[in-house]
This record gives sequence, C-alpha cells and structure tokens, in this order.
Amino acid sequence: MSAESAPLAIGIAGLGYWGPNLARNFAAIPGCEIAWLCDRDPDAVARAAALHPGARTTADLDALLSDPALDAVVLATPVPTHAPLAVRVLEAGKHCFVEKPLATAAADAELALRAAQRAGRTLMVGHLLEYHPGVRALKELSDAGELGDRIYYVYGNRLNLGRLRADENALWSLGAHDVSVLLLLAGEEPVEAVAHGASYVRPGVQDVVFCFLRFPSGLTAHLHLSWLDPHKERRFTVVGSRRMATFDDMALERKLTVYDKGFDEDARTYGEYITGSGGSFSPRIANIEPLRVECEEFVESIRAGRAPRSDGSSGLRVVRVLERLQASLDAERGDGVAPRQRNGAPVGG
Repeated sequence: MSAESAPLAIGIAGLGYWGPNLARNFAAIPGCEIAWLCDRDPDAVARAAALHPGARTTADLDALLSDPALDAVVLATPVPTHAPLAVRVLEAGKHCFVEKPLATAAADAELALRAAQRAGRTLMVGHLLEYHPGVRALKELSDAGELGDRIYYVYGNRLNLGRLRADENALWSLGAHDVSVLLLLAGEEPVEAVAHGASYVRPGVQDVVFCFLRFPSGLTAHLHLSWLDPHKERRFTVVGSRRMATFDDMALERKLTVYDKGFDEDARTYGEYITGSGGSFSPRIANIEPLRVECEEFVESIRAGRAPRSDGSSGLRVVRVLERLQASLDAERGDGVAPRQRNGAPVGG
C-alpha cells in the first residue's frame, strides 16, 4: 500500500470451494477491496464476480502479478500448486496468503519461506483452527498452567463419513488441521512421528490413518483421521497433571469444556495417588467466525509490518511433520508410492 490509510487491494486466485469464502471475508474487512478474481473455470469466475462486481476477472495469474496496484494475493488453488505459486506471488512483490498446507514437501515449503524473506513480504498459511476462539482459549489455559504444571498427552479425532478422494489420503486432507493445532499446543516439534493407515475403498489411498507423536518434553499425542466413520467428530482432548480439557468444534454450545479431574499425590500414603473427580466448566467463547479472524490477521500483519500468527515458518513446521508421518505410511506400505501426490496444474500456468 502506498499509505496506511489506502485500501488494501487483494486478488483471490482459486474460486472453487474455499476461495469464495475467503473473498467474502476479506471484502467485509474495512479498508480492504477485492481487486481481482482469478480461476480457469469461467463459471466459477462468473459466480464470484456477481458477488464482487468491482473486481477485475481473469484466468491468468500473471494478470494479477503484473498489476502494480495489487497489494496481496490469496491462493486457494489445488494443494500441489501452493508452494510454487506462493514463490511467484512473493517474487512479484505481493504479500501472499496461501491455504493449508503450504506445500506437499518440506523442501518446497522452504523455497516459499525464503522467497518471502528475500522479498520482504508477508507469507501467511491458512491454518484456520489456530484462529478459532476455542483453540486459542485452550492454548491460553494450557500456557497459564490451568491444566497443571505438565501436559501429559493430547489426542484428536477428525472423523466423518465423507467424500472419498482419489488424489490425497486422509493424512494430508484432514491431518494438516490437527497437526497445526498440536504444534500450537506443544510449542515444539516431535522427536517421533509414526503413522499407520489402511486403504479400504481406493487402493493406495489411505482413508483411515492413526498417528502417534512424541515430543522432547515427554508429551505424547494421538490423531485419528478418517473418512470412514459413522460419527462426524472434530475434537481435541488435552490431559494435564491437574485438569483435562476438550475442544469440540461440532458442539453448538460448550465448545471448550474443562474437567476438574486429575491425579494428585496422596501425602498420607507414600507412593500412592488419588484421583481427583471434580466438576466441569465451560469458559465463554466468542461467537465469531474463525475465518474472519484469520483474514483480519493477514491484513493487520501487513499493515503493522509484523509476522502473522501462522507465518511461513509455522507452515513449514506443519509440512515437516506431515512429511515424516507420510514417510512412515510409505514404509508401512513398502512400495515407495506416496499417496499424498496429487494432480493439478497451477492457476495461470
């Protein structure tokens, strides 16, 4: 932007399922304008243009990159294009918001991160749950020691009887959400990352994945990711030395519940422990759309010249963990074929 008071001109590249949601939220932020809409599907462009009549439209990303008045580009394109397109956007001098995951390989994520550093531009990854008020409250409780002086373990369930994908497995489709939350809560990367999966419907594409992670602090974690489940769950449980807490994104109310249960040493009997079994309470959680919070973070980080909460380094850490878990799945299969590989061409070629 030429001045802090000038509108932030944003281009949206990728108008399939998620791009229109991003466009809607950025358009609602004061001082932002949707300047460009980009997709190779003319019908998708037409639908988005009807909602943002002031935006210019194109099928070619180069049109956005060559516009000197455009401040930032939001990438909601197929996952294999994320890293290479982010590099192009950053090298063109634009700030870049890219949907998760940042890349399908850590080496590619590092290229995007270095491009942002060279250009002096903001790179933000859309790890949406990090902006959920319930997850932020859970993080604050944990950091403040409200769950105890130590977190024992964390487990997450991301389950659904959902659309079976041919081009990505449950780890990469679902796991990016939970790995980002797990790293946020842990504040460190795991020293052990093991995954087991099964391909029940499509050969070579794991529709069910179980992950185990161990961290330097002693924290352990388990993730259950599945498209083949009768329950729709989006839940995290954190077990601490003093209390336990559950974040349930499917709950209409009480999305975060803290249980006054734990294990306390009984000072009267050496070496024995008694179980604490108190009640539970649910902190008040702001009723705001996490995507709006995420989009505002991108805008504010640009205006303030600071790193966003889920910056390129954060995105790289998530990809590193996913890559290690994928390597474990590949070793289990023994065929060297990585089902995370997807087909797709970059927007604008």
